[in-house]
Amino acid sequence: MDWSLLGCGAGGHVTFAPDEPGLRDRFGFGTREGQAWRCLRCGTFVIGEPTASGPADSAPAVRRDTQVRSALILRIFAVERFLRALVFAALAIAVWRFSASQQSLEQSYAHALPPLRALLRDLGFSVQHSKILGLLNRAFTTDPKILTYIAIGCAVYAAVEVIEGVGLWLLKRWGEYFAMIATSVGLPYEIYDLTNKVTWLRVVAFLINLGLVVYLVVTKRLFGVRGGKAAYEARLRSESILDAEIAALAAEQAAPGRHAKPVPDEEPHPASTEPAAVREPFEPAPEPPATHEPFQAATDPPATHGSLQTTTDPAAVRELFEPAPEPPAAHAPFEAATEPAPAQEAPAPEPPDPAADEAPDADGAGVTAPPPLPRRHPRS
Repeated sequence: MDWSLLGCGAGGHVTFAPDEPGLRDRFGFGTREGQAWRCLRCGTFVIGEPTASGPADSAPAVRRDTQVRSALILRIFAVERFLRALVFAALAIAVWRFSASQQSLEQSYAHALPPLRALLRDLGFSVQHSKILGLLNRAFTTDPKILTYIAIGCAVYAAVEVIEGVGLWLLKRWGEYFAMIATSVGLPYEIYDLTNKVTWLRVVAFLINLGLVVYLVVTKRLFGVRGGKAAYEARLRSESILDAEIAALAAEQAAPGRHAKPVPDEEPHPASTEPAAVREPFEPAPEPPATHEPFQAATDPPATHGSLQTTTDPAAVRELFEPAPEPPAAHAPFEAATEPAPAQEAPAPEPPDPAADEAPDADGAGVTAPPPLPRRHPRS
């Protein structure tokens, strides 16, 4: 169970806007709906105005996580103390009123006792062994001063219970000490009371008081137990969101490059023992020095070949523009060496066209050929 969220659900978020720029960036950021601020209890960013603002030292002290559970337990004990205070306060008032009008109440009791005894006999109760009637008879026969002292004692006990309840409800350190001491003083009498007679009411009251004492001493580190107050406050600071962010910001300012990737130190290269003749093939050749500016070379006119300006021989001019002949192959390709190239089949000769044979020569292309003479057939 997330006790921090449970505390925010019961009492609301506690947002804070610190004045320090570094902390302010960590506790707030802008959204489309508005500025959001971080809750000091559950750590959730809540949209709206902050609950408190100012320097970090003035931030409200908020209990988180297990401290919320501890506060709930202490307030349960506080409610139990308030109930005790009400009971003993009512008893003190009743005893005081009884002591003030003891004689008149005794006369009223004497007139009402005979019909009361008859009613109890009809109901089957033994009047002779009734504890209630015995307590009333003893009260009427008690000295009024003793009754006054009893009333004062009940009132004082009720006041002590009220102080315990207030201190536990407000979660104050002095309230924890006061509740532990006041409860421990009453434990011997409760143990003695249990030795005389064991009842469920006495057992429950004893277990509640003993549990409160043990819980306060162990969890609140009272009287130096488990490191005392210093260890208790250190634990509270370790659970505080504000203190954790302050420590993180201080660490970043002390070491701003701690998140950067570390650069390994350059190790000195060992001196080479190889001769210069062996190292030269593995070293890059030095670049030739630039003889002119790169942008000036682009603007200068290109130089023309001298032979074109002086020669007038056509054959020499053609040699300049003809591609260079390919060098002869040093050896035949692999395929030619292993398998001869297939011979290309010659096309089949076409039958001679008689009209083509009778076509005129090229010299008489413009002269029309005379019609052929009729063939003579021999007479039979």
